[in-house]
Amino acid sequence: MNEYDSNRIFDTVKKIGFYKTEKLEETNIYLLNTCHIRDKAKEKVYHEIGRVKKNFRSKKKPIVIVAGCVAQAENEEMLKREPYIDIVIGPQSYHKLNSKIEEYLNKQKKLDETNFDAISKFNYLDEIKNSTKKISSFLTIQEGCDKFCNFCVVPFTRGPEYSRSFDKIVDEAKFLSDNGVCEITLLGQNVNAYKDNNYRLSDLILEIDKLPEIKRIRYTTSHPRDMSGDLINVYTISKKLMPLVHLPIQSGSDKVLRLMNRKHLISDYMKIYEKLRSINSKIEFSSDFIIGYPGENEEDFEATCDLIRSIKFINSFSFIFSPRPGTAASTLKPIDRKISLKRLEKVQNLLFENQIKMNKSLEEKEIDVLVENKINESTKFFGRSEYMTSVIFDGNDQDVGNIIKVKINKSNQNTLFGESLKDLERRVA
Repeated sequence: MNEYDSNRIFDTVKKIGFYKTEKLEETNIYLLNTCHIRDKAKEKVYHEIGRVKKNFRSKKKPIVIVAGCVAQAENEEMLKREPYIDIVIGPQSYHKLNSKIEEYLNKQKKLDETNFDAISKFNYLDEIKNSTKKISSFLTIQEGCDKFCNFCVVPFTRGPEYSRSFDKIVDEAKFLSDNGVCEITLLGQNVNAYKDNNYRLSDLILEIDKLPEIKRIRYTTSHPRDMSGDLINVYTISKKLMPLVHLPIQSGSDKVLRLMNRKHLISDYMKIYEKLRSINSKIEFSSDFIIGYPGENEEDFEATCDLIRSIKFINSFSFIFSPRPGTAASTLKPIDRKISLKRLEKVQNLLFENQIKMNKSLEEKEIDVLVENKINESTKFFGRSEYMTSVIFDGNDQDVGNIIKVKINKSNQNTLFGESLKDLERRVA
């Protein structure tokens, strides 16, 4: 979502004469778009600003803007702690960015804009064309969350759930398609809670499915509570919806899920898993896991390991619990860090083992790959499998933007390596 937001910020500031530069020394405005999910993100902001200060020690200082969720959560503290920051702007206020830049240029006064105003933001952005021309593009359809999981800062940084207009999303998808985009990933903090009048995420998928230039559709991130029957059924209808379901569970223990206020049980999750697998045996799952949540004992942890062994998630994210300021879990007594690190290592070994086995099973097989680009200064090309796995292979320039057959020769934990079947057949002939 931050990548999508950053691209929309670039589209916005063009209206007042600012353009993206790759050269730091040319910068008039230095903007950091931030995430607040983990504590390190906040410290990275100060580290990055320190780097900018060093580069501009003998030059005119650029306007320094901190945007996104760290700005939302730490706005007053940031302006006090780091005088080099000029503007902080929250993720629901990007439509005010141009006016804030112009106000700063006129008054040279530090500015804090962190109100929640998702409706005005998207109404504004809907009038500015999305200039993304990548083969695979993100498209935000929903923001915020009403679930209030005890560990999660999203309701405080992105606000309540808000769904964009169905028609505006479809218009943006059509525009992206006309711009050469072949794959769209629909985004939301709680994407399967999307609802605009009677339209749900399933309706959006089926509408985008009709666009001839769009070859693949994905969505992320989902909540098990909102994995509705109509969305599950879309996997029997859509020809372009990819068979990887990213569905965060966070823990394999019902007790820990209750402590987290997740509002679902392991049995609920398993029903979703079994329904989807019965619809299509090709469907695979990825997930998120928080390890060492306050109150997690050894039995709870082993339940998580058992779940991973049972479902065999092929690509997941796992982290030690990181208390976020303002959340219900921030005041809880943490588990000893050595225990948490030991558990994280075991979980990651299990998850990585699943990834390696999955990738190994594809060696000497032909798979469909959407070709995204040629790798810089290389004869190799980059694409992704149906399961989002990176694929590096020998190919041709005309393959970019197309789904082609690639024979996989070898693999590692994160990447498949192979060669285009057309090239292979040409050499054999």
